[in-house]
Amino acid sequence: MKEIRVLLVDDHPVVRAGLRAMLTAFEGISVAAEAADGDAALKELERLRILGDRVDVVLMDLQMGAGMDGVTATSRIRQLEGRPPVLILTTYDTDADILAAVEAGASGYMLKDAPPEQIHQAVLAAAAGQTALAPRVAALLMDRISNPAPALTPREIQLLELLATGLSNRAIAKRVFISEATVKTHLVHIYGKLGVDNRTAAIAAATQRRIIRGPGAQG
Repeated sequence: MKEIRVLLVDDHPVVRAGLRAMLTAFEGISVAAEAADGDAALKELERLRILGDRVDVVLMDLQMGAGMDGVTATSRIRQLEGRPPVLILTTYDTDADILAAVEAGASGYMLKDAPPEQIHQAVLAAAAGQTALAPRVAALLMDRISNPAPALTPREIQLLELLATGLSNRAIAKRVFISEATVKTHLVHIYGKLGVDNRTAAIAAATQRRIIRGPGAQG
């Protein structure tokens, strides 16, 4: 069986060291390189390409300090020649994060508290061109599909995330290049879908349902 070469992308050196130790303990997997953010990951991919080395799977964190985030990096990687599959490995399991990663082209989405064997199987699946989802993520997506309640659109989720940062309607309108009236219309729809009547309740409901991370989320 061909050895699977992995690029580790995470801003915490201790996490990368732990992932390296875990992955290399499995037969047939080696770590080609490491990077602390998305920009560094792109540079490592180019360096390895010049050296004639390959990367079969990129194991990507979502949030990496001030560096390029995982969603942006995933989108950029999926535009490269060769396009290695990107497997997200994160602490976040909100609708907003999952949707953004999938839209960016991620091949899988795993959580950092998953057992090592699940992460191992996810790497193997990604290398084989298959989708790999953490059981909790898969269950969440299935719940969204089977839930008869109206689903929030990507734009509505985006506005909820901005609401959670404390931005005013006017500031949100400027951020996403729409009118303030359009923001208010979206909020009416959001409130209706969540069964609330104000922004504080909307943020609380969306956080409780794991639609968004909520104020001050870290990790």
